[in-house]
This record gives sequence, C-alpha cells and structure tokens, in this order.
Amino acid sequence: MTIAVMSPDDMAALQARAYQHMPPWSALALAEMIASAHALCISDPQGFALGRVVLDEAELLALAVNPDYQRHGIARTLMNRFETTARTRGAVTCFLEVAETNAPARAFYAALGYKGIGKRGGYYRQADGPAIDALVMSKALTLG
Repeated sequence: MTIAVMSPDDMAALQARAYQHMPPWSALALAEMIASAHALCISDPQGFALGRVVLDEAELLALAVNPDYQRHGIARTLMNRFETTARTRGAVTCFLEVAETNAPARAFYAALGYKGIGKRGGYYRQADGPAIDALVMSKALTLG
C-alpha cells in the first residue's frame, strides 16, 4: 500500500538533503521498493516514511523530512500514520535501524516508544569516513 504525495525522484532529492549518516537511496531504488507488494509508503509534501509489512512485522526503512521543516511534527505525523497503517495490515511489531551516532533520531524514536534491541556493526557505509554502527529498535504496535 502506498499513500504517497511525493514521486520517487522527489523522495530521493529530499533524502539527499535530509540524510547525513548514510548515502540516500536512488530514485530507482525507491521506485522499486514502493512497487513491492509488501511496501508501505506514507508521504506528504515535506517528508516520507517508507517501509514494508510482512506477515505480523513492519520494518521502517527510511524516514526523511525536509530539513527546512524539521522539528515541526512532520516526522511524528508520518510515523503515526505509518504505524497505524502497518497495524491495519496485521503488523504487531515494528522494527527499524538508526545510526548509533544520530542522537536526535535515537531520542525521537525513543520518545515514540521504540526500544533498543541490538546493534549492527558497520551497518551504515559512508563514502568518506568510517562505517557507522546501527542500533536496532522495535516497538509493539498494540492499541492502548
């Protein structure tokens, strides 16, 4: 299911501006992911949440908000819509990876109820600089 306002080209351009911890996805990679039967894409003109739902698990693969509009509640709204839609598709748990060095994102996900459950060493590759570990986080998608 895709509830999208942005095109893959728009998403790639936005992600290139918003991401600092890893290279952005290409428009082709985003288009291929969105075309997947398991894809879940929520977007508005200033951001998007992209992931998938397989059986009873959701996985957030990318969350990006226009840097000019960060800290205006857009990411929270996108995540709420992503989680609600994932739940309606049968997901009971949502997983994500976040750069261990990305303290603001880690705090954001923690505020949404995500808990650290593991680490992936060297998960994020950078063109210039060392690889960055990812913190794996999860959240139960239960009501109430």
